[in-house]
Amino acid sequence: MILSGIEIKNRLNRDIFIDPFDESRLNPNSYNLRLDEKLLVYKSSLLDMKTAHETEELTIPEAGLVLEPNRLYLGKTIEYTHTENIVPMLEGRSSIGRLGLFVHITAGFGDVGFRGYWTLEIFCVQPIRIYAGVEICQIYYHDISRPFDTYRSGKYQNNTGIQASMLYKDFE
Repeated sequence: MILSGIEIKNRLNRDIFIDPFDESRLNPNSYNLRLDEKLLVYKSSLLDMKTAHETEELTIPEAGLVLEPNRLYLGKTIEYTHTENIVPMLEGRSSIGRLGLFVHITAGFGDVGFRGYWTLEIFCVQPIRIYAGVEICQIYYHDISRPFDTYRSGKYQNNTGIQASMLYKDFE
């Protein structure tokens, strides 16, 4: 069952932690998260799953940044989230998708107990100017059956910034 906006608010600081929280971004069954000013891009055009890859950091200026089609950008949410006893899910906002900007393409399914900033996989179909601070995606929550285990992976837990893929660690 997806939690309502009212239930999200009721569970704040118990099962749901969003920092900073602003009630104006609370929706009927989700909460809008904002895009941070930093982005990462991979330096190599060929990515090998077994290899760690160098990245370059970009900063979105106040006037915005034009994203190029067919290039992957990694961003992060301004908000730090933490959940207990429920499953967090992330989706791009429909207003963003209708501009041909895809956010969090494949990894919208979170884990119970995740703590950190959400790294966003951002891709566009045509050039688009983006701005830091825009409400780019929405988080929503599902109840989970019991018993369950909580997220313990060291790869992405308690992150403080944008995280490039660490899939290469699965091959070690």
